Amino acid sequence: MTWLIVVGAVVLVTALLVWAGTQLFFNVLSPRTDGRRRARDDAYFFEACASGWMTRYRWFNRRLPADPRCRLCLVPFGGTGRILRIKPSRKNPNYCMGCFEMAPLGGHDMEVGVLFADIRGFTTWCEGRDPMEVERTLNRFYAISTAVMAERDAIIDKLVGDEVMGLFLTSFPTLAGGPQACGVMVGSARELLARLDPLPVGVGLHYGVARVGNVGDGAVKDFTAVGDVVNTASRLQACAGPGEIVMSDEVFERVSESYADARSVSLTLKGKSEPVAAHVL
Repeated sequence: MTWLIVVGAVVLVTALLVWAGTQLFFNVLSPRTDGRRRARDDAYFFEACASGWMTRYRWFNRRLPADPRCRLCLVPFGGTGRILRIKPSRKNPNYCMGCFEMAPLGGHDMEVGVLFADIRGFTTWCEGRDPMEVERTLNRFYAISTAVMAERDAIIDKLVGDEVMGLFLTSFPTLAGGPQACGVMVGSARELLARLDPLPVGVGLHYGVARVGNVGDGAVKDFTAVGDVVNTASRLQACAGPGEIVMSDEVFERVSESYADARSVSLTLKGKSEPVAAHVL
């Protein structure tokens, strides 16, 4: 009986130390350390990605239950995270406190793949349907989109209405280089459509140089990408029919060997002065 009491006490003390240590690390030590490192080197986040550390960290975190999660490192705020009291940043609840402090201030130019996915004809589809059914459908759309892109080291940039935006940063070793990033991005789009079937989803893809970093003013900022590459990806998505992937020629030329059956099209995109060459899967 005595040894049972001792073992129980050791287990309890260990659990309390893990609980307290996790809170201390995520909510105090990590934000302060990352903030100091960023103050010395504003590209610290991209260097951490390139080293492979962030990739390994995301791999571990996405195996911990449950959503919602930090959009950068994927540490959960629900499930295990709630028990361990891992808190989102007060400046931006989409990120944990450490990641928001680590993300660079202002923008840095870099090559990036941009994916937009949208439920086509969503307004018409919603007409006459029970609001609870609409909520369940959107939750499924968000959950699958998040899972697919997280599995491939993409960053979920935005979940707005019936649309999601994902970033494929070439800073990640798994996405290094245009052909690799574009190949992963097209594969993600195909997997997204397969898992969401029969939901009528269309996808737009573009690749190029964007301004990546914390965009905003004062305490209100958001880690995102801005520039023509983002706008073009959004316009391409608007041209996609249900079950279609519309990729720019910048994407297609990097994946053409794998998707030679993609149909060539010339599209007139809103806000573009010239037609845009693209391919449709």
